[in-house]
Amino acid sequence: MLINNDTIIKDNDPLIREKSIDVSLPLCAEDKETLLQMLKYVDDSTVPEIAEKENLRPAVGISAIQIGIPKKMTAIILKDEEGKKLCEYALVNPKIVSNSVEQTYLESGEGCLSVAEDHEGYVYRSARVKVKAYDALQEKDIEIKAQGYLAVVLQHELDHFKGILFYDRINKANPFHKDPDAQAIE
Repeated sequence: MLINNDTIIKDNDPLIREKSIDVSLPLCAEDKETLLQMLKYVDDSTVPEIAEKENLRPAVGISAIQIGIPKKMTAIILKDEEGKKLCEYALVNPKIVSNSVEQTYLESGEGCLSVAEDHEGYVYRSARVKVKAYDALQEKDIEIKAQGYLAVVLQHELDHFKGILFYDRINKANPFHKDPDAQAIE
């Protein structure tokens, strides 16, 4: 399966708004291969030479609906400035089981592989989340306690399962409203 900027479903396609379904476990070979290809996209997308050659937009995550598959699967890789992996997940049926009341947001705003145009404004999300999922890399059920940027990424990707895009969460009347109680992530 070829995943690149041309094959990723964009927000003008009604498919991106479809709700995703649970995935049967154990994973069938096709679902596992799809998830590993999604993970490869995310990994390769942050290597400039590969990204340019293969037409990849930089990403920290991708959900299956973005490649036209309405299943609850997402791949996430966070790297440091030198390109070293801080965390890597190939999640199946991830679910937020608890979240903080405290809010956070990205000072620079959010972006998405499925959204070509800029949508400026703050997207407020829970500062901390606990997610339960099956991780295809570890081949077991896991629990992720995330805060800060990883918490934002997880919530962004899990929104895709409900057909929600980040800009749906921007205050239309006042996109840059600053909540004094929310923590900004630079």
